[in-house]
Amino acid sequence: MRRKIINFSLDQENDWIAHLDCDHSQHVRHDPPWQNRPWVMTEIGRRGKLGSELNCKICDISKQ
Repeated sequence: MRRKIINFSLDQENDWIAHLDCDHSQHVRHDPPWQNRPWVMTEIGRRGKLGSELNCKICDISKQ
């Protein structure tokens, strides 16, 4: 289920987490070649993704 990003924070290992409008969260790592998200490395990049959508796996599971 697609959900909007409303905020970001760092976890204990300094990996970025996107907070979604459904109250769930999801890691958004830049970890090539598996995940190519260079925008997560800068504040400007993260700010530019506020309001964009990610697929919330927890909402997908609870919908079933």
